Amino acid sequence: MSVPGPGASPRAYLTGLELHGIKLGLSTIRAICAALGHPERAFRTVLVAGTNGKGSVAAMTAAALRAAGHRTARYTSPHLVRLEERFDIDGAPVTPGALDEAVSAVRDAVERLRADEVIDVHPTFFEVTTASAFVVFARATVDVAVLEVGLGGRFDATNVVEPLAVAITSIAFDHEAYLGDTLARIAFEKAGVVRPGLPVVTGMLPAEAFDVVQAIARERGASLVVAPEGCRVDARRASGLTELTIDTPAHHYGPLRLALRGRHQVDNALVVVRLLEALDGAGVRVGADAIVAGLETARWPARLSVHERPGGRRLLVDGAHNPAGAGALAAYLAEEWPAGLPIVFGAMRDKRIGEMLETLAGLARPLVVTTAPGRRAAEAMEIAAVARAAGIGGAIVEPDVRAALDRAWAAGPDIVVAGSLYLAGRVLEMEGLL
Repeated sequence: MSVPGPGASPRAYLTGLELHGIKLGLSTIRAICAALGHPERAFRTVLVAGTNGKGSVAAMTAAALRAAGHRTARYTSPHLVRLEERFDIDGAPVTPGALDEAVSAVRDAVERLRADEVIDVHPTFFEVTTASAFVVFARATVDVAVLEVGLGGRFDATNVVEPLAVAITSIAFDHEAYLGDTLARIAFEKAGVVRPGLPVVTGMLPAEAFDVVQAIARERGASLVVAPEGCRVDARRASGLTELTIDTPAHHYGPLRLALRGRHQVDNALVVVRLLEALDGAGVRVGADAIVAGLETARWPARLSVHERPGGRRLLVDGAHNPAGAGALAAYLAEEWPAGLPIVFGAMRDKRIGEMLETLAGLARPLVVTTAPGRRAAEAMEIAAVARAAGIGGAIVEPDVRAALDRAWAAGPDIVVAGSLYLAGRVLEMEGLL
């Protein structure tokens, strides 16, 4: 498959690479980094892997590092609307000009490698964006970068770095076509980020997955920290948010109010605290006050974000796109809206749509299914058929996203949008919230 020619803009070049799909492996990204003079070595790094929660953990970790006075970068995926969202420096997206310059530098390196026959296939979109992140962060002279693993861990492009510490937030079913169809196989791929002799912090993992991670950590001589072990946490709901205190073997934190919504964020916060304690021990100083500030100020759009709209309406947007994420959303809705509320749902065709719908349908009053943006999106009629096959009746089919929102708001003043980050981004853009 061809890529845009030399005259194409950096953005057109990247867009063309999206057609190349996913290719796991580290040989290409290693060659690119070497050709660029190893920008990934210009700053210290933290790797965050996992099925769900890794973006939230990355956001809270970066916020705490900034609060501690470190010039901090954060690399996440996917973006909601603008590519620049993936490349955050000290709490703000990189400028379009700086990103275009970085992509151009990576493209030049790729063309040299291809001409010299060092690599025989063109890099993927994610490989080029990851290399571009390294260039952006190196040129910005950041102190430490928090990198969210894109897919798996063992062969993900981010895994080319040598981190100070790593985290594995959770392990559940997602991307089975690439990672395997059992929790043990998925855990094996996620645990590819574990480094000899370095800290690896995990959330509470299913036993089948934890056994694999523990065995790999032991084999590599890594220091395994299970975030909740030895800790005491007191948490309570407060106006839709969570107030808590945390006592670890090292420190007391709080009382504090988590900026990110949902009880599942308590588990993520524990991973963040233990990860930051590990970083502090590795020479990246992060005091208790900075850790609290990070938990209280982190922003992570489209993850249980609530937005006030004109006319007393409220919009809750969540990017839950797998059964575990849908479960976390359902738990939050059951606490805050036990009688249910309108849910607008759209998803990618390769996701476990039926399981997500089964989790959310009992809280949907009504369920409105729509077509999310993107080539991989399931059509609204397809989703409705999946719902019927799962025994869920009465779904309203509205392929147009704006019309779907209007149908939901006609049923109540508070509505939820869920099922896909691509849908979440489209809705936030439509509503002028990004």
